[in-house]
Amino acid sequence: MTNSGTIVACCQIALQIGDRAGNRAKIHAAVSRAADGGAQVIVLPELANTGYMFSSPQELHALAEPVDGPTIAGWQQLAEQRKVIIVGGFAENGHDGKIYNSAVIVDETGLRATYRKAHLWDGEKLGLFTAGSDSPPVVDTAVGPIGLVICYDLEFPEWVRHVAEAGAALLCAPVNWPLYPRPAGERPSEIVRAQAAASSNRIFVAIADRAGTERDQAWLGGSVIIDPDGYPTTTLRLDEETIIYATLNLPEATDKSISAGNDVHKDRRPDLYT
Repeated sequence: MTNSGTIVACCQIALQIGDRAGNRAKIHAAVSRAADGGAQVIVLPELANTGYMFSSPQELHALAEPVDGPTIAGWQQLAEQRKVIIVGGFAENGHDGKIYNSAVIVDETGLRATYRKAHLWDGEKLGLFTAGSDSPPVVDTAVGPIGLVICYDLEFPEWVRHVAEAGAALLCAPVNWPLYPRPAGERPSEIVRAQAAASSNRIFVAIADRAGTERDQAWLGGSVIIDPDGYPTTTLRLDEETIIYATLNLPEATDKSISAGNDVHKDRRPDLYT
């Protein structure tokens, strides 16, 4: 990693339920554009290969792919060609016959990690997905250690803390955030919680959300890149297709001090929390 920092991009794209070929093409174009913009780490939304609003478990099962299927193979090829790291979500047809809401980290060397969403959201529990049972991965990459969670996982402080304590400098989160009403002038609460997660662990957080509407569900389009102080480094561009970029000094995330006498890791009192 150079002193100039690491360029991270989050691709906020509109995907279509069931259009795997079209979604792959849109992802390929977005990743290529981000790489042309200098990005070294490129984050894609949750369930980017299939879309999200499944009409039935049968529809999902027909669309899901194994981790060695065409979607992830295509991302590996693109990562190798463009010398980038790609983090993105997909519907996984596991070799155990179960369907998972999963995400991967791939780089020019190939598949580095697969993660299955542990905290399922709302209808995901209703016969669609099986919850993952493994801890979120932290992968040593060419730019530094990268952690991975998916959407609702971000709202569990224990899960984000696990990634931070495992040494992640950057936490990447593919998400599909539904558009909900909020008071005028207020920042979406999903982003507020992500800012809190970044600041309480002093790590960078990069979130790639969706744009557009799918089967009457509007998406927030809240992609954001947050620094270890909890402040967004990017401008929100809600509900529009875009790519956001930030240049991050990832070694900053190794410093967990918030004052001369305080450290967000060393000040913990686990003996009081049990």
